[in-house]
Amino acid sequence: MAKKDLILPARSGGRFTINRRGALKLAGGAAGVAAFGSLFPAPAVRAAETLKLGWVSPKTGPLAPFAESDDFTIAAIRNVVKDGIQSGGKTWNVEIVVKDSQSNPNRAAEVASELILSDEVDLLVVGNTPETTNPVGDQAELNGVPCISSLAPWQPWFFTRGGDPAKGFTYTWHFFWGLEDVIGVFTNMWNSIPTNKKVGGMFPNDGDGNAWGHPELGFPPVLAKQGFELLDPGRYQNLTDDFSAQIAAFKNANVEIVTGVMIPPDFTTFWTQARQQGFVPKIASMGKAILFPVAVEALGKQGNNLSSEVWWSPNHPFSSSLTGQSSMQLAQAYTESTGKQWTQPIGFAHALFEVAIDVLKRSADPKDVEANLAAIASTNLNTIVGPVAWGSGPVKNVAKTPLVGGQWRLSDGGKFPYELLVVNNETAPNIPAQGELQPIT
Repeated sequence: MAKKDLILPARSGGRFTINRRGALKLAGGAAGVAAFGSLFPAPAVRAAETLKLGWVSPKTGPLAPFAESDDFTIAAIRNVVKDGIQSGGKTWNVEIVVKDSQSNPNRAAEVASELILSDEVDLLVVGNTPETTNPVGDQAELNGVPCISSLAPWQPWFFTRGGDPAKGFTYTWHFFWGLEDVIGVFTNMWNSIPTNKKVGGMFPNDGDGNAWGHPELGFPPVLAKQGFELLDPGRYQNLTDDFSAQIAAFKNANVEIVTGVMIPPDFTTFWTQARQQGFVPKIASMGKAILFPVAVEALGKQGNNLSSEVWWSPNHPFSSSLTGQSSMQLAQAYTESTGKQWTQPIGFAHALFEVAIDVLKRSADPKDVEANLAAIASTNLNTIVGPVAWGSGPVKNVAKTPLVGGQWRLSDGGKFPYELLVVNNETAPNIPAQGELQPIT
C-alpha cells in the first residue's frame, strides 16, 4: 500500500481518535501493527466471499409502526440473495445483520457503531425518521463506511447533521422527498375545498418537527406566500399526554386546518382530546402519525377523512428491480404473508435493499470503500418507489422520489377497517388519483 494511502489519527480533546477505515489501513503494514496493535486489535478474519449489509430500524418503541414490515422485507431480500450475487467477476454471499434502534437516537448510534466496528459491515442501510437515519449516518461518516438511507425528508436528514450544500457528505447518501414536496402536496389538498385558510401547526421538539416548523426552511414562509395563516403554538416534547393548550389555541383562532409531523401515539392523544373538547377542523393533514393503518384504526370512526402524504402504495406504477413484482404484487404478498394490511414503509424498505444490492453488484470491488462510493454516486435504478439517481440534487447526496396526497376512508365491507386513497396527484401525475379530498365531519 502506498504511503499516500495512510490516514493518520486526528486529535480530539487531547486524545488520538481514528475511524475504522484509518485503523484498517494502518494495520496493513508491519509498522502499523506494531504501533497500533494494542489499541486496534486486528479484525476477525472472515471469508472473503461474504459481503455484509447492516440494517438499523426502530423495531420497538414509539416509532415501531415504521418497522412493522421489517421481518417480511428482510426475509424476502434474504431469499433473493440466497445464492449470492455477482460482482467484480466473482460470486459473493450476502449477509444481512439487523439491529433495533429501539426508537432512540442514542441507541441507533450505538448499534451503528457495533455494525461498523464489531460486525464490520461493508454497507449500512437505514430508514425510518431522522431519529434513526441521522445518528446512523453520523457514525458512518465518522468511521468512513458507506451508508444509504431513506424514509426521512431530506432537509432534516441533511441540515440537522450540519450538511453544507456546497460540499455535501462523503459516505452518507439519501433518497426520499423533501419538505417542499410535502408542503406542495398538503396545500394542493387544502386548496381543493373551501376553508378560511387558518392552519394550526403541531411540531414536536425533534428533527422532523424543528425542520417542518423552521421559520425559513419549513412550512411558515411557504404557507404565508400562499395566503395561509399559520398558528404555531410552539414545540412540545414527544409522548406528551395533554394537548389541551394547543387545542384551546386552535379553537380560539377558529383554525380549520391542522397539520404537523407527530409520532403515532401523540397524534392519537391529540386527536382524541380534540374531539372530546369539541375541536373538529375541516382538514387534518398530518405527516408521520397516520401513515399506518394501525394508527388510524386506533381512532375508531374518528379516523375517517384524515389526510396524509403518500410515499408509496399498491397504486404506484413501479416495479422491483430485484423481484420484478409490481407495487400491487408486493403489497399483496405482504398481506398474504402476514395477514396485515399494506403499509407505506414496505416499498421504501424494499427499495433500500434494491439500491444497496445494485451498488454492490456494480462496484468494481464490493470490499473497497472508494469503489462502493463510486457505485453509489453513479446509481440510476428504477425501483419499487420510482427512479433513484443521485446527481441532480437538490444537494450532492440526495435523490428525490415522488410524493402524492392521500386520505383515509372507512372501508365499505372491505377486509380491513380503513383504506388509504390517493386524492391528489398534482405533484406526480403518473401516480393515478383514486378520488378527491373530502372534509372531516
